[in-house]
Amino acid sequence: MRMFLVAWMLASCKSADPVPDDGRSFPAGFLWGSATAGFQVDMGCPTWTAEDCNDTASDWYQWVTDPDIIADAGLYVTGEPVENGPGMWETLETDADLMQADNHNAYRMSVEWSRLFPDSAAEDATTVAELTAHADTHAVARYHEMFAALRGRGIEPVVTMNHYSLPLWVHDGVACHADVWACEASGWIDGPRITRLIGLYAGFLGQEFGGDVDTWLTLNEPFATTLSGYFAPGEDRSAPPGVSFEEEATVAVMLNQIEGHAAMYDAVYETDAVDADGDGEPLKVGIVMNMTDIVPADPTNDLDILGAEHLDYLYHGVYLDALTSGAWDPDLDGVADETRADLAGRLDLIGINYYNEVSVIGLPLSIVGAIPIMDFYPEFSWEPHPEGLGNVATRASTYGLPILITENGTPYVDDQGVEVLEGHLEGLYEAIQDGADVDGYLYWSFIDNYEWNHGFDLRFGLYELDPDTKERVPRDVRGALADYAGSNSLDP
Repeated sequence: MRMFLVAWMLASCKSADPVPDDGRSFPAGFLWGSATAGFQVDMGCPTWTAEDCNDTASDWYQWVTDPDIIADAGLYVTGEPVENGPGMWETLETDADLMQADNHNAYRMSVEWSRLFPDSAAEDATTVAELTAHADTHAVARYHEMFAALRGRGIEPVVTMNHYSLPLWVHDGVACHADVWACEASGWIDGPRITRLIGLYAGFLGQEFGGDVDTWLTLNEPFATTLSGYFAPGEDRSAPPGVSFEEEATVAVMLNQIEGHAAMYDAVYETDAVDADGDGEPLKVGIVMNMTDIVPADPTNDLDILGAEHLDYLYHGVYLDALTSGAWDPDLDGVADETRADLAGRLDLIGINYYNEVSVIGLPLSIVGAIPIMDFYPEFSWEPHPEGLGNVATRASTYGLPILITENGTPYVDDQGVEVLEGHLEGLYEAIQDGADVDGYLYWSFIDNYEWNHGFDLRFGLYELDPDTKERVPRDVRGALADYAGSNSLDP
């Protein structure tokens, strides 16, 4: 799930042939399911020991448990125990039974780099073979079991290789919070280092789990981590390292994430040659973008229109332009300086996480010296804007690639869950009718989860979680999604 982004910071469409309306049905083979992230749902096992269950070796575990970070009045970190989570590291099999009963044929989950390689000795590896020797054998075996449990129930695993969290030996968020330029384990700041390391990690995943997984997603919401970690002010510094207005770091992280994705894409293609589902296609690799329906506050005001275009470029275009056409814009002025062959064509699909609309007020000058086109004031809200899902699917369609809705939901799930789901699917269906090539819809989330710095302040689950008993209590939206999935139609 996207982190709660800072409120103020934040053509022509090449369409395929329209899909005929056949009783408001979705395309044959459409994927229906839900999504989670390992850090948010794995911990809190009902019977396994903390040692067997908890992943304490990531920057995010450090961030939400560090006493000084929790006590910092300038940050917003609830300090709620991660152990209040649903414990899916232990319970995936029984949860998969629920998914099967709810007509899921796909489930998005993440593998955690810090579970597989908790020890800094992994940094010394220079090849996938050398890296394999450092893998935690228990974690490797458990992931194989989880993938087998899903496939055995007819559920396709859609796997995110890096959903925010990094091993502590890759990123020490607390040290970097103190000094983002002096910390040794600097994460996305050090481009050459993290590109090498995350590329090897992706190569290992392809080699080890290629027989289990055919759909790989590299990074989750790169722009969200950039804003919340390096630029946002005050309590909106929600992600490690939680620094504000580090303009040079913000630009560096965005560019390094693009190169990191390309390294992951190439590496997994080098090592995964197994067709896990027998469809003749061994793998496809995408990235997950937090796409927002961006509109000018006044559609007749030229500044608002230009500001909306610039936000769309920074939010979406910088990454997707580079990874499709190779357009490289290192100064983020909206104009590519060169075309890089080592970036072009590094996407097979576009994952879309969609939650809201942003209304943009244009400004006459940039508010950030290092980013010339940051000349806007975005007004952001969690209020549902269901028609926007179809709009962002249409926007993504301009790249001519298949689309997968990798997250979509609302924190108002108890009051508005069914209504919001219906509205989102109506908008998505219309976009498909207009030619958007959409492979599936994955709801956020399967169960209430540990919502990063918010703990359990925000709840999105198809199933409500009782943190004391770990009981899964179905919400109304669970039945609604199961009906849509069972009929593959807007008219279940």
